[in-house]
Amino acid sequence: MSTQNPTAVRVYLARVRSALADLPESEVEEILEDVRPHLAEMEAELGENPKVDALIERLGSPESYAAELRASGGYPPRPPDAGDKTTVLKVKTGIGGARFAFWGLVFSVGGFALFGFAAAVWVRVEPLLGLLFVAPVLAISVAYVVRKGVAPIVELPEVVKLREIATSFQNNRNSKGINYFRTLKPAWWVLCAAVLVIFGLLLVLRDTEAVLLLPLMLLAAVAVVWAGPKLKTDRRLLWLAVPISAFVIGSMLGGAGAAVDLIAKRSYSNGSYNGGYTPSYNDSYGNPQLMYGSQDVENIYAFDAEGKPLTEIYLYDENGRPLSTTRYACERSTGEKRKVGDDNRYPRPRLERGVQDYDGNLNGYNGSRSYCQERTEVPFSAAIPKGAPVPPSATTQAPPSSPAPPSNSTQPTR
Repeated sequence: MSTQNPTAVRVYLARVRSALADLPESEVEEILEDVRPHLAEMEAELGENPKVDALIERLGSPESYAAELRASGGYPPRPPDAGDKTTVLKVKTGIGGARFAFWGLVFSVGGFALFGFAAAVWVRVEPLLGLLFVAPVLAISVAYVVRKGVAPIVELPEVVKLREIATSFQNNRNSKGINYFRTLKPAWWVLCAAVLVIFGLLLVLRDTEAVLLLPLMLLAAVAVVWAGPKLKTDRRLLWLAVPISAFVIGSMLGGAGAAVDLIAKRSYSNGSYNGGYTPSYNDSYGNPQLMYGSQDVENIYAFDAEGKPLTEIYLYDENGRPLSTTRYACERSTGEKRKVGDDNRYPRPRLERGVQDYDGNLNGYNGSRSYCQERTEVPFSAAIPKGAPVPPSATTQAPPSSPAPPSNSTQPTR
């Protein structure tokens, strides 16, 4: 190893020590002893002859890094009158790119949490398509951070203000409780990975086409376990770990909401509430769902007295209201399910969905493209019980409203 490597680290640590000079010497030494192993690990990652600028790209300026150490340790911010003890290194870079990278991260966090929540509530893949609008913003932010580092971002006025607020919050709270939650960080990254894998498996069980999404879930689980422990030494990994954490939090909240709704639905269906109130459940488009007991009814098939299926039937309730639900069809270009309208005409075409390979084989292990087919035939036959009461024909004459003529009438018969 070159002798320049420890020199770069020593220069960085010297400036960190200078920024912490207002603290007791023993506590400064304790802080630096905790930091040295991380910087030594970064030495190996940076390769031959690392420079101080390389460390600054990873961690930000020594002064900003020292401020983070103060906040994480529950120490007060640096006094204003200590400003002449250090010289802050200014990174000359455009503020526009740094600002876009920061707010791109904030936007991505909100998007990942929102779409994760929606996907977990409905246990469907469709809400995750919204991440396609978030991904380009996050990708541009990541590209900037990889090239420029985090130093220009930590010097943004809004970031400085946020750090001051965070430091003030920590100073006004019990530092022991905050430190306890910091010790749980390794467990959090493992929990994130477990939630991602379980959520991916649930989506596959609900919808077979989600098998295409499962590898991405597994990749995200591996990424968060790898990046989480390295955040202290490489702040650029925030742009990977934080959006994934937001997605996990959103999906956990959505899953909890779905579980509460399921418990409430079962309670109502089991007759727990006998006050005459019948809960109504709507689909994702706001239309009422047809229910038979506690189960959803997606299609209705009718047969005549001879067991022949009927088509083009329209359903109404006792008040003449049409029993309309959402009608779906296949999107020919993508193989996805799409809404095509609302009506009360039954039976509906059945949608068969899955994956296929490039040879046209369906639902094989090499499947890489989704397919969707509309089936109009009745999938079963009905055996109508013999002796079942036959409804009167529409041509049956209604009974007369006036008495019939006497039997001894002399009127001629035809």
